[in-house]
Amino acid sequence: MCVLLLAFGGTLLALLRFCAGSDLYSYVVLIPFVSGYLAWLQTPRFPAGRQPARLAAAVLLGGGLLVLAAAGRLAGPAPADALTPRMLAFVLLLAGVCALFLGRERLRLLAFPLAFLVFMVPLPVAWRAQLDTFLQHGSAAAANAMFSLSGVAVLQDNLSFRLPGGIRFNVEPECSGIHSSLVLLITSLVAGHLLLRTRWKQALLVAVVLPLALLRNGFRIYVIGQLCVHYGARMFDSWVHHRGGPLFFAISLIPFFGLLLWLVKSEQTGRPPGQSPPATNVS
Repeated sequence: MCVLLLAFGGTLLALLRFCAGSDLYSYVVLIPFVSGYLAWLQTPRFPAGRQPARLAAAVLLGGGLLVLAAAGRLAGPAPADALTPRMLAFVLLLAGVCALFLGRERLRLLAFPLAFLVFMVPLPVAWRAQLDTFLQHGSAAAANAMFSLSGVAVLQDNLSFRLPGGIRFNVEPECSGIHSSLVLLITSLVAGHLLLRTRWKQALLVAVVLPLALLRNGFRIYVIGQLCVHYGARMFDSWVHHRGGPLFFAISLIPFFGLLLWLVKSEQTGRPPGQSPPATNVS
């Protein structure tokens, strides 16, 4: 393990410098600490014996070495593209070392904490651009629906909006909300792992992240548009536009944690919420 950390020391330092200057990847520095905590929670369940998971170790180590060998060809000119293959190789090799030395049962218990480390891998620039574009178009569609439902006359042309009073604006990549969406995705995975036992409920909690992201971003666009219609185009320079992201993210947490509470209660009672307990016969 120490040898692996030393071998990738330069890559890890480069990752820290990259994340320090990035608005998108500011969460990365927390990932190893969260993963370590999740792994620590599993230590009381570790079995005494160790049976090396040789097949899993061979696959993970082999995959890591292949990615590392191809890192030069896979890396692009952007800093994120240069870090992506090396960090992916690091995560695979780390998991392979754990499989080799910790054993099969311990590896099974640590599967989620180890897989969680994939969030240390920056997205390739091309993938991020595609995700930004998808979130832009989805958010624009959600905002258009909100304008229409509220009775506001709106004309949408792709990512451009025209509202009453001559208000015109475009949904830019900065409005995609990709950072808050990734943070909510990470939160859903951790919350589902810690609080839910049923797989489909864990999957449901993760699945609502995308609709919530689109509704949150669409609602933000809708609110800014309404403010501009009523108070003028100067609202484009207001704090709601430039620094309102955390507020709208907090609003999106209300239905998210409402669903999480519903799912947790359903597991505690052993039946879906709202379902009446079975009737008892009184003689």
